[in-house]
Amino acid sequence: MIPNLPTLKILPIDRMILHEDHDLQRTLPLVEKLRAQGILRNPPIVMTLPDNSGRYMVLDGANRVTSLREMEFPHIVAQVVEASNPNVNLQTWNHVVWGMDTKLLISSLEKVKDIKLIKIDTQKSVDAPKYTPLQIRLPDGSFYILEEAPSDLATHIDPLHQIVNSYKTQASLDRTSQTLVDHFKTVYSDLTALIIFPSFKIKTVLKLAAQNIVLPTGITRFTVSPRALHLNYPLHELSSGKPIEYKEAYLQHWVEARVKNKSVRHYAEQTFLFDE
Repeated sequence: MIPNLPTLKILPIDRMILHEDHDLQRTLPLVEKLRAQGILRNPPIVMTLPDNSGRYMVLDGANRVTSLREMEFPHIVAQVVEASNPNVNLQTWNHVVWGMDTKLLISSLEKVKDIKLIKIDTQKSVDAPKYTPLQIRLPDGSFYILEEAPSDLATHIDPLHQIVNSYKTQASLDRTSQTLVDHFKTVYSDLTALIIFPSFKIKTVLKLAAQNIVLPTGITRFTVSPRALHLNYPLHELSSGKPIEYKEAYLQHWVEARVKNKSVRHYAEQTFLFDE
């Protein structure tokens, strides 16, 4: 018997709420791929919103959800997790920005409303900020922090969007968990900066999502264990007009049949996949 099977459910696609800004340019290629393959390879991961609205926040798989919504699917198969699950964690992605003039980046950041760009003299002691600010680390060793005026949570998010927008269309960016800029000097010949974002709590992101307030794209990373991968669920079972109760029963029977046929594998150890 395979332990701890992920919770898979058929859910109304109109109950899915994104927590990050989504680039619609990524949707069309996936729509074409889904139509060609006829399967949903990996189910999105969603978390129940605690406001009793029956909605779910998408932790991972925003492009899949958006694509199926674009295809006018009534339902989606998703892995459901709860905020209380100790195996669900939220980490922060930082941005490695490259291919943009550093002076142009700093100039753009200085124009962002409601924030103050402060250059830190690393040779002098400074007062600790009241909260963890967004940091800018440049290849020459310069170090900046972005200080905001006191505001409510929702107002705090808008400057983050302005900051990301100041470089995402004028530069290339990669996501990283690293916080030291020196690591990237030999990797990127035209390195611009390392943008280090403050961390968020899961309950904070849930609260924002419930208000339809999204974070900038590419700054949150949810990790979930166990994770359902390579499900390869037939799309025709999701697109049909059959009741959701029928689809849910079919899904559970479908999963049970694969467990019985030993088509489901559980890897307890860390695993690297080379066919993604």
